[in-house]
Amino acid sequence: MTKQKNNMSVLVYTESEQGKFKKTALEAASYAKAVANQMGTTVTAVAINANDTSELGKYGVDKVLNVSNNDLSSFNAKAYASSIEQAAKQEGAKVVIVSSSADSKYIAPILAVGLHAGYASNVVEAPSSTSPFTVKRTAFTNKAFNMTTIDTDVKVVGVSKNAFGLVESNGSATAEDFSPSIPDAGVKVESVDKATDKVTIADAEIVVSAGRGLKGPENWGMIEELADVLGAATACSKPVSDLGWRPHGEHVGQTGKPVASNLYIAIGISGAIQHLAGINASKVKVVINTDPEAPFFKAADYGIVGDAFEVVPTLIEKLKAFKAQNA
Repeated sequence: MTKQKNNMSVLVYTESEQGKFKKTALEAASYAKAVANQMGTTVTAVAINANDTSELGKYGVDKVLNVSNNDLSSFNAKAYASSIEQAAKQEGAKVVIVSSSADSKYIAPILAVGLHAGYASNVVEAPSSTSPFTVKRTAFTNKAFNMTTIDTDVKVVGVSKNAFGLVESNGSATAEDFSPSIPDAGVKVESVDKATDKVTIADAEIVVSAGRGLKGPENWGMIEELADVLGAATACSKPVSDLGWRPHGEHVGQTGKPVASNLYIAIGISGAIQHLAGINASKVKVVINTDPEAPFFKAADYGIVGDAFEVVPTLIEKLKAFKAQNA
């Protein structure tokens, strides 16, 4: 593995929500630290409207550029990308790390254009070399990997969720105020309505998903109960959201939200190609279906051939008993 001396910090955008850093931000910081170690340099983070930046020091950040601006209270890709671009130019950063969240995937291409940088998305490992800068990425909807070399002067790297993991360091981060100029976003956010009592699909370690095998929206109570017991997010297949049984925000798959959870439980979902493409990045996939020939079984790590209306209540009962014994 090639090491090179570089006094310019690796820059990482650490995404937060309601002032609290997301897990994906801490994973991106951990990745940035690994890159910085290879390059013989430090890590500088950009934090936008975060309440407490000291947490970043635990994951390898040496310095935080703290942006506090009401104009950035609602997400806008153009404004956020401009802020990170200005930070990168101020710091002379040659490598900029972002996460794979939905927001960061909007930011990254705009940022890459502004910095005249090559952009590698879906990166799953620390660089195999920093000269030339070479990273491993998922390809073909997570069915394969490729090695990508970025040969531009500045590089933008998007880290896949749950791929690199959280790596704690014995360090602390200094913080300084950073006040970028905010461009006219062209779009004004009037209001944001957000569910606050549920685990979101984007942040969930576990996702419980169901399809038409549930037979109707009135049967979703057991799915929500299973998710509650597991501390999981609920999701659904495209036909379910199209039928109006569940909100479109719960639709996962190639045409819905991508899922890269540690555990994905599919109940009554046959496993169409588009659905599998959206959840392939999940580490462990469990399928419950009455049809032993359902395509999902070929992609599953564990499968249960059975009636969801019998299997799921039993599973809930066993999980509750297990939690009570291990409380």
